[in-house]
Amino acid sequence: MNAHSSRLRRAHAALLLVDLQERLLPAMTEPARVLQNAVRLAQAAAILGVPAWVTEQYPKGLGPTVPELARAVARFAPLEKLTFSACGVAGWTEVLTARDIADVVLGGIEAHVCVCQTGLDLLDRGFRVFAVADAMSSRTAENQRSGVERLRDAGAVIVSTEMVLFELLERAGTAEFKAVQALVK
Repeated sequence: MNAHSSRLRRAHAALLLVDLQERLLPAMTEPARVLQNAVRLAQAAAILGVPAWVTEQYPKGLGPTVPELARAVARFAPLEKLTFSACGVAGWTEVLTARDIADVVLGGIEAHVCVCQTGLDLLDRGFRVFAVADAMSSRTAENQRSGVERLRDAGAVIVSTEMVLFELLERAGTAEFKAVQALVK
């Protein structure tokens, strides 16, 4: 099965939101859009029972995760890191494998640095990466585009927040559908 034509599979999915931190987010292009979509993804993950992780790059210097996102993530416990890639967090990818996670929904900042390096490392480790273009940013639009393009070229599937939400849902007419639909209205 071609990774580019494959759908996101809820039973094997996880969400990773990279470095949406108090001192870093305001410097990004369209920070409100990125935060709104990251929060939607985290809320939907909680509704749908999809595990979610958040990273923090050097929180002493860049501050904690923005409070809106921290509140939205079920069992919030940020993965602190000094490596640009979240795969540098000891044991994290082994947790994904142990939980039978193959599909990682990826967003955050900066698209061309930490998000891109995380996505590349996940791909190298055999995970399928669904890079949420409207839930990531960089300080410049050009760097954001470059990060998304590099992820696509490496084999990530480029998606939008709403694509992820409705693909994970799979069907209408359920209580989950109503709850997730309310996130996009």
